[in-house]
Amino acid sequence: MNPKLVFWVPAALRTAIILAGCALAGWIAGWLTGLVLAFVCMLALVFTQLSYLYQLSSWLDDPQSAKLPDGWGEWTNIFSRLYRMRREDEKNQTELTEWLARFRQAMHLLPDGVAIMDDVLFLEWCNPAAEQHLGLSNERDKGMRVTNLVRNPDFMDYIILGRYEQPLTISFRERKLIVHIIPFENRRQILVTHDATETERIEEMRRDFIANASHELRTPLTVIVGFLEIAAQEGLDAATRAAHLKLMTEQGHRMQHLIEDMLTLSRLESVDYPMRPEPVDVRKLIEQVLRDARALSAGKHEVTMAFNGPDVMGSYEELHSAFGNLASNAVRYTPAGGKIHLVWKQVDSGVKFLVEDTGIGISPEHISRLTERFYRVDKSRSRETQGTGLGLAIVKHVLLRHGGTLQIKSEAGKGSAFIVCLPKTAIVQQQPELQLH
Repeated sequence: MNPKLVFWVPAALRTAIILAGCALAGWIAGWLTGLVLAFVCMLALVFTQLSYLYQLSSWLDDPQSAKLPDGWGEWTNIFSRLYRMRREDEKNQTELTEWLARFRQAMHLLPDGVAIMDDVLFLEWCNPAAEQHLGLSNERDKGMRVTNLVRNPDFMDYIILGRYEQPLTISFRERKLIVHIIPFENRRQILVTHDATETERIEEMRRDFIANASHELRTPLTVIVGFLEIAAQEGLDAATRAAHLKLMTEQGHRMQHLIEDMLTLSRLESVDYPMRPEPVDVRKLIEQVLRDARALSAGKHEVTMAFNGPDVMGSYEELHSAFGNLASNAVRYTPAGGKIHLVWKQVDSGVKFLVEDTGIGISPEHISRLTERFYRVDKSRSRETQGTGLGLAIVKHVLLRHGGTLQIKSEAGKGSAFIVCLPKTAIVQQQPELQLH
């Protein structure tokens, strides 16, 4: 039905009924009585309408606390529609509040920084990541110009030129940040920051690893190729040829060890190579490490072992690689006549494996970098000892897979102590007896 008819027909009928009643009263009691009654009825009708208008005005002034009246006539429909609109508005407001809370929570959890600015770069809002990246404060800096808060020449140039098609990479607050400004609406812009510090560090490590690996492989290959070219020439005597073959064999073994260590390190870092823990016979393992160390020493050092601890859960092969690397390093960097002592013992926090030597020692500034790939304190001495530069990196990754840590105590000229710490959770059983070899 036409909304106009729905409104006007009942109103006209009510008016007609009132007038008819007044006319009937005038016919019975006189025309003056009918006119007075009609005036009073019309006055009451107008007063009623004004009363409802006043109540509607009061409700509009304070719709939250004021109560809608029930109404009469068409006012009933008006008030009922207003009540439904109010209920729907409250529902929409509740949903909007929930979505806004979810949005803020999502923005707070984002690893990337997000800051909202107006068209003249005044800060309106930022998430915690943006506060951390750019040194902003959502409470303190709101309403301030971002260019006055972020003091970086490259960032200022980026803002001035306004070429936002490509992101900007800047170094700010000891971080490598990728900054991107995205205009939206007509008078707002979004400033997005991504912390690329860790990515840059990993990329630098990758470049260094490739460069170092290429250098380490090129050296023995150069020696082998050079000797082969010399051997291809006629006139070499048997002694010279034998000496060249010996050197080529040594360089070939060095290259083989390097490739084996690189493959081992790659396997330890791979997510496709999970560790399957099993009980490890630590006595057998350390005795094997002891034999290998004595073989490498060839009688030049005094190598001993003390065993007083339990077996552990883990990988025999990986632990042998880690312990063997520590023992072989001790042999290589201890002058002839020195002492090397291997210790396996239980402590309150778990178990420890110690490799103590009376070797050349390490200066304090080098200790924190010893587990880096290809890092060497003395490169010339490392080549003499046939080290690959990956041994301690392998130790670090093995211990990470076993929940352990590596401690290094050393002083230049006074020897070193490398301490492997494994947690209590790795212990299988107690083996209390002490044996010295």
